[in-house]
Amino acid sequence: MEVIGGKWKVLILWALHEHPCRRFGELRRLLPGITEKVLASHLREMEADGVVHRVSYDEVPPRVEYALTEDGVRLNDALQPLAAWGRERPTARGLEEKAG
Repeated sequence: MEVIGGKWKVLILWALHEHPCRRFGELRRLLPGITEKVLASHLREMEADGVVHRVSYDEVPPRVEYALTEDGVRLNDALQPLAAWGRERPTARGLEEKAG
């Protein structure tokens, strides 16, 4: 749970799954509301946990891209059933409230 704990890590995983090899600014645009500090911190943590791979290119201006590692892809795949449950849940709650 430490690897995906917090509000943003699962969303970062999803963004990198949907849009592989993303630059920092692109990721930030895909995640409205996240601050640069939090995104940078989470990316560093996820890299240390082995779920995100960071590639730095020796160019001017500097270019850095992020992608999921094999473990990151497997983690994202493992979270798919939970995501499906979450998508179904609001519908179920809405029906319970109407029936009550």
